[in-house]
Amino acid sequence: MESSEDYVPKNILITGGAGFIASHVVILLAKKYPNYKIVNMDCLDYCASLKNLDEVKDLPNYRFVEGNILSSSFVSYVLKTEEIDTVLHFAAQSHVDNSFGNSLAFTYNNVVGTHVLLEACRMHGIKRFIHVSTDEVYGEQREDQENVQEDALLNPTNPYAATKAAAEFIVKGYQHSYHLPVIVTRSNNVYGPHQYPEKVVPKFINLVERDRPMTIHGTGKNLRTFLYVKDVAKAFDLILHKGKTFELYNIAGKSEVSVCDVAKEVWKLMKKEGKVEDHMVFVRDREFNDFRYAINGEKLEKLGWKATTTFEEGMKETVAWYLSHPNQWENYEAALDAHPTLVNAYVNPIVL
Repeated sequence: MESSEDYVPKNILITGGAGFIASHVVILLAKKYPNYKIVNMDCLDYCASLKNLDEVKDLPNYRFVEGNILSSSFVSYVLKTEEIDTVLHFAAQSHVDNSFGNSLAFTYNNVVGTHVLLEACRMHGIKRFIHVSTDEVYGEQREDQENVQEDALLNPTNPYAATKAAAEFIVKGYQHSYHLPVIVTRSNNVYGPHQYPEKVVPKFINLVERDRPMTIHGTGKNLRTFLYVKDVAKAFDLILHKGKTFELYNIAGKSEVSVCDVAKEVWKLMKKEGKVEDHMVFVRDREFNDFRYAINGEKLEKLGWKATTTFEEGMKETVAWYLSHPNQWENYEAALDAHPTLVNAYVNPIVL
């Protein structure tokens, strides 16, 4: 029986903490809770950057360790030596385009990596394990379909989403078989500072800044619900402390827009001359491109969270950040291609 009191961690491991969403969670927790030790484990893959953590790198309660969740001995060593009691598992390959070209890397990182981490957590008696998943595990929703709730059947339609769904089932197995105290989250599309330019919002910003056309898959009418990353970090803060063990929480936004609408918003904010339509190029679509994802976030809202940043406000802050941080990553020109492919992913299954 879980206590009604808030959960209070001591030593938190955040996997993938030099990446996009996780870096914001690291910053929020390290600055807001000086009594917590925040350990950031990251293998520094192509989309990560320690520059994302500049504002906390010198804090006494923050520590970075470089390593891969696929190494069971390394994960166990960190859990033991850092006396970890809580894990927030963000580390993953996450770009859908890459998953079409190199799906095996996604299986190793997202499925096998999660399994390695779960087993180490089981052996070390972790008190709370928060597994970060995605709304894409639900599959495509129609425009006339109600927003899906957490108990909906999973129906992934691309290799990335399939690996995230598979990882969730392993998490569920550890929950039921070993009573590992897990919480699972599934969020809408997240955007904001620190996001690698392969994703649609930073890609469009970087393309416009370079006077190159914004490349749009298919018709550009596909709908996505966007969440500003600092709102999402606050959601994880709440779930960490007030979330119920064995629960699943949708992190849902309200700003559903088409990909073409994103392009128009970027063009407006960057104040370029000419018509935006003249700077949009429609290219072949993905192998499969879900029309929309629509999730119900009432459970998390009842816990006390809601997104407070409008799409317009978040986009304004995001554009300003990218224009002031042109060198956040090295050699990312290939990410701006219409159909980037992952070539340097870590694909060895397990390093013992």
